[in-house]
Amino acid sequence: MLWVARLSGPIGALRTLVKVAWPGQVSNSLSVKWVVDFCGSPGRAQREGPMADTQYILPNDIGVSSLDCREAFRLLSPTERFYAHHLSRAAWYGGLAVLLQTSPEAPYIYALLSRLFRAQDPDQLRQHALAEGLTEEEYQAFLVYAAGVYSNMGNYKSFGDTKFVPNLSKEKLERVILGSRAMQQHPEEVRGLWQTCGELIFSLEPRLRHLGLGKEGITTYFSGDCTMEDAKLAQDFLDSQNLSAYNTRLFKEVDQEGKPCYEVRLASVLGADTAPVSEVTSKLKSYEFQGNHFRVTRGDYAPILQKVVEHLEKAKAYAANSHQEQMLAQYVESFTQGSIEAHKKGSRFWIQDKGPIVESYIGFIESYRDPFGSRGEFEGFVAMVNKAMSAKFERLVASAEQLLKELPWPPAFEKDKFLTPDFTSLDVLTFAGSGIPAGINIPNYDDLRQTEGFKNVSLGNVLAVAYATQREKLTFLEEEDKDLYTRWKGPSFDVQVGLHELLGHGSGKLFAQDEKGAFNFDPETVINPETGEQIQSWYRSGETWDSKFSTIASSYEECRAESVGLYLCLNPQVLEIFGFEGADAEDVIYVNWLNMVRAGLLALEFYTPEASNWRQAHMQARFVILRVLLEAGEGLVTVTPTTGSDGRPDARVHLDRNKIRSVGRPALERFLRRLQVMKSTGDVAGGRALYEGYAAVTDAPPECFLTLRDTVLLRKESRKLIVQPNTRLEGNGRIDGDHAGPLEHKGCSWTKTLASTTATTIHRVTLVVNKREASRAGVHGSPGQKLENHSYQVSRHEVRSDNELGLGRPSGTQENNGFCSVHSGDQPHYPCPFSSDKSMTSRTRLHGAVPSVPFHCSSPLSSPHFCNLWTCCSLCLA
Repeated sequence: MLWVARLSGPIGALRTLVKVAWPGQVSNSLSVKWVVDFCGSPGRAQREGPMADTQYILPNDIGVSSLDCREAFRLLSPTERFYAHHLSRAAWYGGLAVLLQTSPEAPYIYALLSRLFRAQDPDQLRQHALAEGLTEEEYQAFLVYAAGVYSNMGNYKSFGDTKFVPNLSKEKLERVILGSRAMQQHPEEVRGLWQTCGELIFSLEPRLRHLGLGKEGITTYFSGDCTMEDAKLAQDFLDSQNLSAYNTRLFKEVDQEGKPCYEVRLASVLGADTAPVSEVTSKLKSYEFQGNHFRVTRGDYAPILQKVVEHLEKAKAYAANSHQEQMLAQYVESFTQGSIEAHKKGSRFWIQDKGPIVESYIGFIESYRDPFGSRGEFEGFVAMVNKAMSAKFERLVASAEQLLKELPWPPAFEKDKFLTPDFTSLDVLTFAGSGIPAGINIPNYDDLRQTEGFKNVSLGNVLAVAYATQREKLTFLEEEDKDLYTRWKGPSFDVQVGLHELLGHGSGKLFAQDEKGAFNFDPETVINPETGEQIQSWYRSGETWDSKFSTIASSYEECRAESVGLYLCLNPQVLEIFGFEGADAEDVIYVNWLNMVRAGLLALEFYTPEASNWRQAHMQARFVILRVLLEAGEGLVTVTPTTGSDGRPDARVHLDRNKIRSVGRPALERFLRRLQVMKSTGDVAGGRALYEGYAAVTDAPPECFLTLRDTVLLRKESRKLIVQPNTRLEGNGRIDGDHAGPLEHKGCSWTKTLASTTATTIHRVTLVVNKREASRAGVHGSPGQKLENHSYQVSRHEVRSDNELGLGRPSGTQENNGFCSVHSGDQPHYPCPFSSDKSMTSRTRLHGAVPSVPFHCSSPLSSPHFCNLWTCCSLCLA
């Protein structure tokens, strides 16, 4: 997967973004309506100075771009629109799990912001904030922070895993919250939420600055007492039982004898003791493994996944063919039972569904944010085909078998048969999760990729906005390169994405031995080109690329794919496919390589010297490639410290375009071959030594990278927030389009209401905290007790609901002081900070209709991911 920008579903003209007048009525409806709202940019006032280190704040003038897919959506048939709508709803609901996969405080922050914006629209809240003594700039900083939470589905950046905090004082934010209308309406709840997470919102203690495991940072994939050694032990256990880690979390406790006990929890709707029997139920038991006690359970994120399943079921009625029907049926089985095998079956049908008009994928997919590199973050996307760009990718696919032969490893190290994949350019309608990529190559299951194939997608409307570059904001380039870079950066990246996804991630063979002892290669004849000897290592049954290479797997693979893109973009046939010949083709090559070199320098922002680790897989990969090209010597690449026109430290990167083929290509060829050989053979020790050697950041001359990192941080520009569209059902019995014009300077207003039958319930079920983890996190006692810096997990139990959701009340549940608490016997109560709101429930009860959710498209701080408060979380889908 190739990432270029962070997603911000509903952020935008923040002051408007929440003008989703609550509560609202939604008529019975049978049609999907597309509503677009154009919004103006918010003021870009500057503060006198930040309240925290600029690494940890989002600036008031942060860039925001909207994803435009109106034309693609307009061309859909009514059935296709319904299909896209329900898949989008499933994705948005599932995206709630990301809050619980990010940090202990993230769901509480989300709930607090939700209460504030539901009680007062941004203009009203602004007037209140100014009356409380905030300046316009401070109120804007609050809105930007809220947008960041919705766009990242948490308070850590999806690209870089760095915490961000509000750029105003805690005291002033407290005034806004405790004097708000939400506080008047729900005093105990709002005060409790603030007391629970207020300190952690602002805390920049060293361990809290980044995501990580143990002393390295914060994670909720593991309980707070887990270490990297525990993660490795758990992976060995999972491998021994042929269980995937993708949909799991790990929780550790110590028994009375001081012996550790581990719980592996699967994400599912069903709990441990519920029927029907499936291949998963036989795994739900206790085990002894290497002298340690393990217990496999399920039911993680149960209420959230229940809503995902409901909308996948509804989408089946609008499926275009049997492949889609069977795909959705298997996804339902997977999320219901907690079965990765069912998700694999669904992925098989997805691979077989060639050239769909509406493309989608959903599940626990990418492992970038798991500190161990095995567990998947939930994501779901829905998109429509861009036919013009897809035609170019189809030509690239047609040439793939020939191009694979040009890669610098022996034929035995390539797949036995090239399984022709789909490769389409898509315009994104929905991408729910913590971030949005530019391209995807999925599924990630090694066995499917080797035998069934995969799909490639390039997200065209993401590329269009993410790579819009202003010349005056370009850093670290020579003046003579800036115009060329501005002109060709977008087109060159189209080429890089295509090669990266199709022939990067899509190439290479993994040597494996199955459970019966059979090899998928000939151990007698295949020779390792690096040693000249027979193959000495391979993947045993149950082992995967992620499980063997763990912490370096994601970045190593991204580096291999990026290197393939650079290597093959030198091929004239490739450039001709994309319409480039002669001098234009040479410029595309140069800018593609220059972009990679510059990205390698920019990558230093994502390195943490204190922990000597990298926080972003793609950027680590780009730094490694920079090191390889610097090592090639002969003046191919240089990085030179300078002083900028403002008198502050600066730097310049230089790439000699005349040496790309003569010096750069051979260096990349040697490096690529070593990467592939070690990946194919499962040589973890050799691969880790190679990769970590190049990834090391030191202050050794001549580059002095640690010093250069300070310069990069000084000159860095915050990544854009991307506003996504959203769909809704209308009550007029027909499908039409409505494109609103620009509004007043304060931003755009939501023109329709968000009905909220399930909003309160979603809030509650998002944070039904399991007692053991909650106690460990310090979330027991009074509703306002502060969270400690530990992880917790959502309960597998469902919470009592006052509406039509039909969520059952587990034993030991009670309403207490407006909070939902789960307790047992004499144990302390631990509150979920989301109470029921009977008045709102009664006012907004639906009658068979899906809620009306406006599609806000444009403007700096308004639209869906601010709708991950609205669209995703507060959305009330029947």
